[in-house]
Amino acid sequence: MDISHTVQKPALMRGRASQQVMGEDNAVRYRNTVLYDEGGNKHVGDVLLHPDGSWTESSGDEDVKLDVDGSGRLITRSLQNWHTHLAMQLNARDFSDGFPLHRWLNEAIFPTEARITPEFVRIGAQAAAAEMIKTGSSFAADMYFYPGVTGEVLGQAGLRGLVGGPVSDAALPSHEDAKSALDELDTLLKQQSPIDKIQYAIATHSVYLCSEETLRRASELAERRSGRLHIHVSETRKEVADCHDSTGMYPVEYLDSLDFFKPGTVCAHASWMKKNEIRTLASHEVTAVHCPSSNMKLACGGTMSLPAFNDAGVDVRLGTDGAASSGNGLDLLAEARLAALVQRHDHWDATLMTANNAFAMATKGSQDWAVWDLEDVRMRPVGRSNNRHITNLLFNGAECLDLWVGGEEIRFDGTTKTIDERKSWMDLDEAVQSYYDGVE
Repeated sequence: MDISHTVQKPALMRGRASQQVMGEDNAVRYRNTVLYDEGGNKHVGDVLLHPDGSWTESSGDEDVKLDVDGSGRLITRSLQNWHTHLAMQLNARDFSDGFPLHRWLNEAIFPTEARITPEFVRIGAQAAAAEMIKTGSSFAADMYFYPGVTGEVLGQAGLRGLVGGPVSDAALPSHEDAKSALDELDTLLKQQSPIDKIQYAIATHSVYLCSEETLRRASELAERRSGRLHIHVSETRKEVADCHDSTGMYPVEYLDSLDFFKPGTVCAHASWMKKNEIRTLASHEVTAVHCPSSNMKLACGGTMSLPAFNDAGVDVRLGTDGAASSGNGLDLLAEARLAALVQRHDHWDATLMTANNAFAMATKGSQDWAVWDLEDVRMRPVGRSNNRHITNLLFNGAECLDLWVGGEEIRFDGTTKTIDERKSWMDLDEAVQSYYDGVE
């Protein structure tokens, strides 16, 4: 079950440097451009981007709502970020730099998150949405407090989201207990429609913050409401060892013994797993999320072993984690680059994850379009066969000029249309000063 491409239509905001021609199809034409489809195939010429996410070649005489000179643009599927804590933008970048995971959680994150409010979440999520749009991402699978607030922010920004409300038996400032958190999610899940761009999920934090009863209740709610679960799994050796000491089982084995997994469950990190656990994830149609920058910054000692997951047939996606724990941001293109490098490094295999492989993982499931600046110096040289587009983009990066989500213009000519970027940064700076006043 992949909700990252459901379609809804917010109001269109017009862009610059283009000819606007209204037509029945509401397609957008890019002339003399380069497009890579989801299969990694290159197409050169005039193309139409349709509101349903499809594309076709253009004959040049169709009625379109926007006609764009695409000669300096590269069109690809948009990026998909499968594990985030969006409002953690408030946990100022480098706020706890140099802390290992459990010290980072218990000494830095949990004490400050105890002071979280819906308004802080709104400000943090809005800054995160602005960063996603600026860097070519149209979807995030989030896990943070006050999910209704985050869902509203993403919806207003025109983005897609699988917005998970945290459920745990500790460090839960937004609710009195796990039952209260589950009741809120029950309400959100009841109210949503399958075609909404914003879907909600049940974000059980981890096996070390959730009791057996809480994990069972969360899984039962997912079953009852056809919702998805989102959980941190086997992120560190300590987590794995502690789970085995207390239950006699490793984390995936323990969760499976509780009948926890449902198709589409999102397991973040999945760094320290045995092959039988990986096969278990595959049997339950779980999505595992590779978060290399977070694992490396927090010195978890290992990252996902991609060959084993591929051999088992597990659906693997990429995620940045939160800004406080990852490489300090939400740039999924940079995360994909790091994933390619760390997988080759860890397995002593330079052929393991090519630029095309990494980009395919970063965009998997997308029905939206990101349009990149081919005139960016980082996109040069184009190569003798003019075929270095994805390699240059993956390893060097480029500016995201346009972002189309569900046929709507979220960003055009380097300007975000649905969020005032400057105001979002200013609001964030002000909120951070207030949030940490007297804490650090």
